[in-house]
Amino acid sequence: MTIVTRRTAYRLCGAALLLGALGAAWPAGAVTRPVSALLMDARDGSILYAENAGIVRRPASLTKMMTLFLTFDALDAGKLRLDDSITISRYAASQKPSRIGFRPGATMTVDQAIRAIAVVSANDVAVALAEAVGGTEDRFARMMTAKARALGLEDTSFTNSTGLPGANLTTAQDIARLSLALLRDHPGRYAVFATRSFSWAGRRVQNHNHLLGAYPGADGIKTGYTAEAGFALAASAKRGDRRLIAVVIGERSIQLRDQR
Repeated sequence: MTIVTRRTAYRLCGAALLLGALGAAWPAGAVTRPVSALLMDARDGSILYAENAGIVRRPASLTKMMTLFLTFDALDAGKLRLDDSITISRYAASQKPSRIGFRPGATMTVDQAIRAIAVVSANDVAVALAEAVGGTEDRFARMMTAKARALGLEDTSFTNSTGLPGANLTTAQDIARLSLALLRDHPGRYAVFATRSFSWAGRRVQNHNHLLGAYPGADGIKTGYTAEAGFALAASAKRGDRRLIAVVIGERSIQLRDQR
């Protein structure tokens, strides 16, 4: 473990201990690996703290950061509009949770889809959006991998748009770089990651990122979990004119992930 930062910067990475009540148990049979963690200064991309940050591992729903990156690209290029309607295919509706629970043929706008992914990590919606942008999820996953290469994420590749068990691969270092790229390339759209809740069909659900509203300056970005990946979080916080990006992958509980 290497720490090359002042105590004030490290303190910005640490989350409030009051989140202890939110912990979840480490499931039996889960693959245990060293936790990966990284703290980056968004001003210049310098690494302030790193622990196993180059270990290649599963990203879980951190995958959806790239799903939304390509969606933002499509919006900026005029290939999509926020009020465009997307249809939930039978394949999209068959995705495992987290999901909204759409039936095949249901529709929602691109704007609603973006919020459903950013807030509740909806897998059915992520696939529907991938199909809208790429034609098929397989083609979209190839686009995701190509974008990773264009951004210099050499250890990152994708086979699906959700992060559900498959062959998606990344590192904490690459996720931090992806976070920085989102801030740099889509500053006007980044605010969606700070959305605290999402309403659909009379239901209101809270963002899975418990740091929002509980940690001063926190405004994103994405959580993730699978038994293989462990509990993951790409977070960012801004105080004054300084922004830091923190990534944790492979923790044993929500509580430990948020605390780290």
